[in-house]
Amino acid sequence: MTDRPIIDAHHHVWDLTVRPQPWIAGEQLAPLARSFSVADLATEARAAGVVGTVVVQTVCVPEETPELLALAARSDLVAGVVGWTDLTAPDVADAIAALREQPGGEHLVGIRHQVQAEPDPQWLLRPDVQRGLTAVAEAGLAYDLVVKPHQLAAATAAAAQLIGLTFVVDHLGKPLIASGWLDPWATDLRRLAALPNTVCKLSGMVTEAAPGSWRTQDLKPYAETALDAFGPRRLLFGSDWPVCTLQASYSTVVEVADELTDSLGVEEKAAVFHGNATRVYRL
Repeated sequence: MTDRPIIDAHHHVWDLTVRPQPWIAGEQLAPLARSFSVADLATEARAAGVVGTVVVQTVCVPEETPELLALAARSDLVAGVVGWTDLTAPDVADAIAALREQPGGEHLVGIRHQVQAEPDPQWLLRPDVQRGLTAVAEAGLAYDLVVKPHQLAAATAAAAQLIGLTFVVDHLGKPLIASGWLDPWATDLRRLAALPNTVCKLSGMVTEAAPGSWRTQDLKPYAETALDAFGPRRLLFGSDWPVCTLQASYSTVVEVADELTDSLGVEEKAAVFHGNATRVYRL
């Protein structure tokens, strides 16, 4: 394992007594239909050597991000928040500035929108969205990309137009691991990775694998594609807890990521598990 402490660059929390999580629907996601807190995560994370985390938004409502910022302010584990704001709003720059004035606002490190749920595959290229992304760049924040494979081309075009903004690809762009298909995902991911302002999270793979029967070997071609495309200095470890618990424990996710990066040297592995997240999110 890396000889440095770990930064978990991607996890979630939610409280169903505060608001519902509409995306948790159906029998397969039923185990997630309860509240998950940082306290629930902390013991497992500490046991795995995690010293800091980045909590990421789950719902596109303005109330969630201030709550996550306040959480970060009182937590000794959460080091950064990837929040949400309406990128299409005319006052998006003011909205970002207002978030930074909230308790814990100094922990805001990025913005994310549920692009994967947008019916328009070109959503990222809309003029109003581009204006919002420009505001994110001007604020010195990163932009997390949660997209599906068919949206990678638009993500590449958006990143090419906004070279001053760091785009962070969540979950490798959600390849169809359960099917065993690499292309066209691999080709499109490489095109995105060719842009210098893009990085990628080594996260979310277990939940894209075959339910109940996946093996680490099934994930290897996808992890190797991402590692080859982005290199060890542009890849960040993330657990995607608690979503990962549908398929694996927290410790298993860490162990699998460790195994998938066995080809790296000590310093390269330390970058994936610690240094890159610290740099990209300015933790």
